[in-house]
Amino acid sequence: MIIITGAAGFVGSCLASRLNRDGYVDLVLVDDFSKEIKKRNWENLQYAELVDRNDFFSWAIGKGNLIQFVFHIGARTDTTEFNVDLLNQLNFEYSKNMWNLCLEEGIPMVYASSAATYGMGEFGFSDDYQHINDLKPLNPYGQSKQDFDLWVLAQERAPFFWAGLKFFNVYGPNEYHKGRMASVILHAMDQISAKKQLNLFKSHHPGFKDGEQKRDFVYVMDVLNVLIFLMNHRKDSGIYNLGSGTANTFKLLAESVFAALHLEPSIHFIDTPVDIRDKYQYYTCADMQKLKQIGFDIPFTSLEDGIKSYVQEYLLTNSIY
Repeated sequence: MIIITGAAGFVGSCLASRLNRDGYVDLVLVDDFSKEIKKRNWENLQYAELVDRNDFFSWAIGKGNLIQFVFHIGARTDTTEFNVDLLNQLNFEYSKNMWNLCLEEGIPMVYASSAATYGMGEFGFSDDYQHINDLKPLNPYGQSKQDFDLWVLAQERAPFFWAGLKFFNVYGPNEYHKGRMASVILHAMDQISAKKQLNLFKSHHPGFKDGEQKRDFVYVMDVLNVLIFLMNHRKDSGIYNLGSGTANTFKLLAESVFAALHLEPSIHFIDTPVDIRDKYQYYTCADMQKLKQIGFDIPFTSLEDGIKSYVQEYLLTNSIY
């Protein structure tokens, strides 16, 4: 059986659906399934069991020899969450328990880290560990992910295969429940549908024109390709970036959403709120060489094509993956 934590959420439910499409149905889905808003993400999946996240470790007693792989995707992902105790419980301690289970039972695992660990990008966006101890995340969420990455690298014993993935800006179907934490593409779609125009933040940096701020946006379908590759690869343990490897402007993102809707772009620039201006990132881009060096060679979807797929195949049809 394959364990997927965060299975009711965005990436976790897409992963479960992809595994079903690939013929895997002996899945154990782990999450808080009490939230009605997420039910669409998992109710039509094929799986062996649903397990509440609080019951998982007691459920797993005596089942280690049945578990073939763990995808530990679940986490508290709200970057505005300032309850450090909650983040420590859900993102750090829970992950330590998962690591120790996989270590003791000989189970390979992949876990979700985050590009939020890079902070302002003072040391670049390389996953080679050279500056990993120096990284300064901008919020408690990012710090919780950084804390676990550092804890992992400090361990003398490890599962026979493990990988931590620093997700960059993932977008795609099944994120409708995320509210303000949903991708810029979903928020753009909502705003354009309502007003036929889109507001973007002005640049307050002399090196960037309005709308030329850049992010590494990665389509969830590409994320799934990496997850499946690692499940089959099962060697070269380590922490890896997971972005597209390309930095695209918010202006291109906006124009791509309008194009997918067959509308002429109508973009307006507004001031970036003062309270976030000093922590606003003007550039992120994943260095993807490390993943390619271990054999991952599937091309990543361009931002334009990813947005076209997301908008036309999922958002306009109110579909999930």
